[in-house]
Amino acid sequence: MLQVEGMTITFQGEPLFSEAGFTLQTGEKCGLVGRNGSGKSTLFRLLMGQEIPDAGTITTKRDYRIGMLDQHIRFSQPTLLEEGALGLRPQDEGHLYKIEAILFGLGFKEEDLDRPPTSFSGGYQLRIHLAKVLVSEPDCLLLDEPTNYLDIVSIRWFTRFLKQWKGEVILISHDREFMDSVTTHTMGIHRKKLRKVTGGTIAFYEQIIQEEEIHEKTRLNLEKKRAHVQAFIDRFGAKATKAAQAQSRAKLIGRIPTLEKLMALENLSFQFKEIPFLGHKMADLNEIDFSYTDSPLIQNLSLSIERQERIAIIGKNGRGKSTILRLLAGELPPKNGHRKLAENTAIGYFGQTHIDRLSPQHTIEDEISSGNPKLNLTEVRALAGLMMFSGDKAEKPISVLSGGERSRVLLGKILATPCNLLLLDEPTHHLDMESIEALIDALEEFEGAVVLVTHSELILRRLPLDKVLVCHEGSQKLFLGTYDDFLEKGGWGDEKGELKKKDKLEIKKKASPAPRKNPQEIAKLEEKISELEVKQQRDMDTLQKASEEGHLQEIQTISQRMEERGHLIRDCYDRL
Repeated sequence: MLQVEGMTITFQGEPLFSEAGFTLQTGEKCGLVGRNGSGKSTLFRLLMGQEIPDAGTITTKRDYRIGMLDQHIRFSQPTLLEEGALGLRPQDEGHLYKIEAILFGLGFKEEDLDRPPTSFSGGYQLRIHLAKVLVSEPDCLLLDEPTNYLDIVSIRWFTRFLKQWKGEVILISHDREFMDSVTTHTMGIHRKKLRKVTGGTIAFYEQIIQEEEIHEKTRLNLEKKRAHVQAFIDRFGAKATKAAQAQSRAKLIGRIPTLEKLMALENLSFQFKEIPFLGHKMADLNEIDFSYTDSPLIQNLSLSIERQERIAIIGKNGRGKSTILRLLAGELPPKNGHRKLAENTAIGYFGQTHIDRLSPQHTIEDEISSGNPKLNLTEVRALAGLMMFSGDKAEKPISVLSGGERSRVLLGKILATPCNLLLLDEPTHHLDMESIEALIDALEEFEGAVVLVTHSELILRRLPLDKVLVCHEGSQKLFLGTYDDFLEKGGWGDEKGELKKKDKLEIKKKASPAPRKNPQEIAKLEEKISELEVKQQRDMDTLQKASEEGHLQEIQTISQRMEERGHLIRDCYDRL
């Protein structure tokens, strides 16, 4: 159990939390929501002891362990095994079988242990990061945007993993569908307080709306009562016959509570400006080939985009999704084939790298204005206001903005120039839930065509898609229909389904082996494993040298010997 009471913390004179509190009970999985900048990541740092609140307490039951999986994945060791071992508790240092058991449970193979952690895909890099957290044997997982940079297949795997996790979870995610699918409760940071409800995000926001409506009705009733009493005092206060009553009413005013009028919360709300398109076909890619290296990335791709179509480009990371958008936008020339745009096609392009191209020295209004120099200052300020940069906020330099704020600036630049074909590459990546909902609403109302790269199944299901372009390794396949149609007809054919039963044993709350019943035998096994692993490393060095010199017979002999020794090592681990 985890409990926070009376927590207050202030940054630069402004309170981030004021007398905030919550309780996380055994087995609860809690989604944490709130606007960008509301304090979600700060709460995690407070729970981890990385920051100290100005007031309040954070208490847990005895020996309660918290493990944090943040959104920034960094590696410092040359091999997967050494990187994973960083998560071992001090008293477990050197007990590599613990991290190996968890890595194997998360889908890694023995031959992966010597690979550099940076050589794995984004989904498996998350699993490395997760293994380091799990080997510390946490009771509670803190997950800060864990699906950032993951492809859909990896997100679906992680969803199944969290559903099977037996401990507590607090999850920050901009992906509402992912969050609701794995959580039992939702907690939100709202008006510097913490509110927690049973159920998903819809239940939480419904309660917030209800609370605000009750607050406002109560405030108006009290104001009316106060005004009525004051009117009596003003009318009869000077009359001797009513003086006593007037004094009594004056005391009554002092007893009427005063409720603060709630400040309006800014929300993203906009529509894309459209140029009419009178034709039928807007753009064509014909038999396109493209690669960055000798290995083909895009092969023989043909894609037509028609007026008002909704097309999603999906697939694992590194399969060329963003490259296809860049080919459509004309940022990259194809190796073979050609791109053709209709004469009056006007493109609005939101690219992943475009956020990094915003000039740090420019202000928000400078960047929006650069999207369409014909706009006057009033029009630019109006667009900035739609992106939640009202008034003087529009004069903030890009250099001080968060990732979510920069995404809104980029959307503002697209709004500045009318278009009829939107190319959007992960546009929700840095946006909070409220802003994502506003974007989906705007896309639903847009009369032009939309080509979208996203890993968000919420968006894929909300938009009425006409086509789904599925990117595989070295090839692309066009599916006609919606995303749900795609899933019903086979979907992710290479997905492994539910986690295997043997894997479930490795991802329970406590990942430690059974209690030691024979310390002497275990000591012998650990010594034997150590000897075998030293021999294995020597053979690995010899094998590498033989491979460089082309000694085929020696390579075959060493490989067979290492395979047999590998079986012995696994048998020793099984006995441990």
